Amino acid sequence: MTTLIQLEILRTLRNKRYLMFTVLYPALLYVFFINAYSGGEVAGGVPAKSYFMVSMATFGAVGAVLTGSAQRISLERKSGWTRQLRLTALPGRAYTVGKIASCAVTTLPAIAVVFAIGAVEGVRLGAAQWLGLGLALWMGSFVFAALGVALGYAAQPDAVQPMVMIVYMLMALFGGTWFPVSDSLKAFARFNPVYLYNQLASFTRPGHTLDPVAVAGLAGFLALFVAAAAYLYRQDTKQA
Repeated sequence: MTTLIQLEILRTLRNKRYLMFTVLYPALLYVFFINAYSGGEVAGGVPAKSYFMVSMATFGAVGAVLTGSAQRISLERKSGWTRQLRLTALPGRAYTVGKIASCAVTTLPAIAVVFAIGAVEGVRLGAAQWLGLGLALWMGSFVFAALGVALGYAAQPDAVQPMVMIVYMLMALFGGTWFPVSDSLKAFARFNPVYLYNQLASFTRPGHTLDPVAVAGLAGFLALFVAAAAYLYRQDTKQA
C-alpha cells in the first residue's frame, strides 16, 4: 500500500493541471479578493485577508482531492487499471485507504502557498496558530478525499467530471468560500462539509477555541464518505 501511495503522490505532483487549478488558481483568487476588499473586513468583522486566506486554502484543498481522486479513479476504471489491481494481492480496503491518503497529502502545497501569500500580505498568527491551522485544514481534507473516491465509483467515467464540479461548486457557494454564510443560512450550512471545514479556523480569532461541532460534523462526514467509497468499490468489483 505504501508503494501505491507514493506512486499516486508523484503522479499528482507531476500533473500540470493540478498545479494550475489547485495551487495557483486559489492563490490568484486570494490576491483578487483581498484587493477587492482593500484590506478591509468581511461581514462579522473578520479581516478580509484572514478570512479569504482560510477560504481559498480550503478551496484549493477540496479541489485537489475531490477532482483529482474522482477523475483518476474513473479513468482507471475505464482503462482497466483497477481491474488489474484486483488481480494482485492488494486488498480492496488497502486500495481505498491508499487513494484517500495519497490525495490528502497533495493538499499540502495548496494550503502552504495561500498561507505564504497571507503571511506576506500581513496576516499575523503565532507559530502555534499557524501550525495548528495548517494541521486542522490538512486533517479536514481527508473528508473530501473520501468523497472524491466515492464519486469516482458512483459515476460513469464520461459523467464524473460534471458531477464533481456541480458538487464542488455548490458546496463552496453555500459553505462560506466566496462570502460569509448569513445567519439565515447557518441552520442549513451545518450539513455542508465545506462550511464545517472553514469553521476549523475559528480558533485563530481572539476569544475563540476549536469548534467541537465542526470537528464532530466532519468526523461524521468522513465515516459516511469512507463507508460509501467502500460500498461502491465492492459494487464495482461485482460488475467487473
